[in-house]
Amino acid sequence: MREHAAVLRRLGAHAVEVRKPEQLAGLDGLIIPGGESTAIMRLVRLYGLEEAIRGFERPIFGTCAGMILLDRRHLGLLDLEVSRNAYGRQVASFEADLELEGEEEPLRGVFIRAPRVHDAGPGVEVLAALEGEPVLLRDGRLLVASFHPELTTDTRVHERFLELVEEVSGVRA
Repeated sequence: MREHAAVLRRLGAHAVEVRKPEQLAGLDGLIIPGGESTAIMRLVRLYGLEEAIRGFERPIFGTCAGMILLDRRHLGLLDLEVSRNAYGRQVASFEADLELEGEEEPLRGVFIRAPRVHDAGPGVEVLAALEGEPVLLRDGRLLVASFHPELTTDTRVHERFLELVEEVSGVRA
């Protein structure tokens, strides 16, 4: 989360760490970072965040494990089904240039034990793909990435999240 917070601060937004349901109150958006999805989901349940996140009506951005948590089989907020570690183990981590929808300059994606999208509902918009497979998607107020945009100097994905926050809440985060 520290990397996401640093990017958001560079973009002029205020970031706070959330560990308890009551900390979601008053937030304009939420980022669920990467990590180990099974461990994160266990902690989400342990700290009572499962229903709090489901009830959170502001934009949510999930990267890597965050994408997994938002899918149909976990929190069920995103009309998407993904497989964990589908691009390979830690030693198979890689970087690739991605074509970002609406942009001429490629976006660098850092893939670390990344999830792969198997099924996306009809309302899910693909914003970037890797070899024809979606890796950055939007479903209404939800934005998800298979990769780690916070690990590059390119802030365009986080900018899109902040634009989504502004669109939904009317407030620049």
